[in-house]
Amino acid sequence: MESPLPMDRLLCGDVGFGKTEVALRAAFKAVMEGKQVAVLVPTTVLTTQHLATFRERFAGFPARVEMLSRFRTVAEQRGVAKDLEAGKVDVIIGTHRLLSKDVGFKDLGLLVVDEEQRFGVAAKERIKHLKKNVDVLAMSATPIPRTLQLSLAGIRDLSVIETPPKNRLAIQTHIIPFRAGVIATSIRNEMKRGGQVYFVHNRVESIASMAALLRRLAPEARIAVAHGQMGEKDLERTMLSFLQGEHDVLLSTTIIENGLDIPRVNTILVNRADRFGLSQLYQLRGRVGRSDRRAYAYLLVPPRTALTPVARKRLKSLQEFSDLGSGFRIAAMDLEIRGAGNFLGAEQHGHIAAVGFETYSRLLERTVQELKGETVLPEVRTALNLKLDVRIPDEYLPDFNQRLSLYKSISSAQDREELERIQSETRDKYGKIPPQGERLFTLAGLKLLAERLRVASVDYTQERVLVRFAPDSPVPPQRLIEMVARSRGASLSPEGVLRFPVGVREEDRVNAVREFLKALL
Repeated sequence: MESPLPMDRLLCGDVGFGKTEVALRAAFKAVMEGKQVAVLVPTTVLTTQHLATFRERFAGFPARVEMLSRFRTVAEQRGVAKDLEAGKVDVIIGTHRLLSKDVGFKDLGLLVVDEEQRFGVAAKERIKHLKKNVDVLAMSATPIPRTLQLSLAGIRDLSVIETPPKNRLAIQTHIIPFRAGVIATSIRNEMKRGGQVYFVHNRVESIASMAALLRRLAPEARIAVAHGQMGEKDLERTMLSFLQGEHDVLLSTTIIENGLDIPRVNTILVNRADRFGLSQLYQLRGRVGRSDRRAYAYLLVPPRTALTPVARKRLKSLQEFSDLGSGFRIAAMDLEIRGAGNFLGAEQHGHIAAVGFETYSRLLERTVQELKGETVLPEVRTALNLKLDVRIPDEYLPDFNQRLSLYKSISSAQDREELERIQSETRDKYGKIPPQGERLFTLAGLKLLAERLRVASVDYTQERVLVRFAPDSPVPPQRLIEMVARSRGASLSPEGVLRFPVGVREEDRVNAVREFLKALL
């Protein structure tokens, strides 16, 4: 925040890992410097919670904290907006209402965007107008693919909170068919240990019939219903009474998804989990397990045959990533499944069909380096053709997608250490690597060596190897001339193509090229 350029940072941390704490301290720093702070949150329920937190923490200091949301009357909203523009409000917490044209600031210094993945591109465009010379802290446990890719590409800064709070336990996640017995048992078990339960049913039109079903299944449970179409006062009353422990089960839509912190709630049931996105499921699961008690998440789904392949993949990922601190990996998996979207347009996810994701990412990375004023050399991808059989046999790795993934990992390796790690992992997973596979790794190592020397291509033809260098190769011409003079049968053409004889055997070709490249280093 103290650097001369405005901050634009994504803070990625698991649910309950302390992102709000970081935001509180950043806000305090800005307020003490005489600046205003805007905290943008996606839901009215979360606005109320943040207001209470900020007021409690800022109580001993001369700072005025206000909120703008539909929980306030029109007259109150108008009064707050007027005071905000006059500089009488130090911290303003609000929903999309903060982005309205009638809301202005006297001296905005910090913009905090909580649960950044919940805001669409239109809202983010409005934020851009707010933040020309303002520090921005965006927070999310599972950023959308486009946001994550912006950070990975270096367009935004990225911080990750990896350490879980003390005594925090991982949430046990179960994917099960919708069964009355399981639902009743899970509610009763939580009530027996004095806890509360969330039941997420994301259909307002049928939420009343679901409430009737839950009352039949667990008649002893006190059930409250909450959804976004309720009146402001009713919704606020319901949420507060649940928070105070007057109800055992809160049946709601996804309005509980963001930031709610009720430590007594340690069981969540999500109906039709197959209809939710990966990040959304992760956020919902994060509403429980916010104390030192073991928490349980039950994802209720229709029979397995009715699930789409993508839904199966999402649910499997969520079950796999149940360790503490998995939010970042979930977001990365989401990026892989859905694609990175369009940085300059409205699509927040999607694959780049025309140029391919790898090429697009590489071009973007180079452009970012250029804009940062870094020296960017023209890229050299060595074409290596030594007429060797380097296919991974089908019988060694029958699954086509796994073979493709392995080829991609090998070709994307950045250095020798990474290549050796991939080789070791392949051996551990699939057993002894066949000769063709070993040759593939050898060739990948030679390619890395050649690219360091900026060699354009290495070709084998008629018992000779032809080496072409890129115009900006760091190899001194004098060194090449000396090597040609020492090697029998070697020659160097005026175009800079080096030729030297090699043996017929595959090993001879590989060894000759390796020795030649090493001699040039």
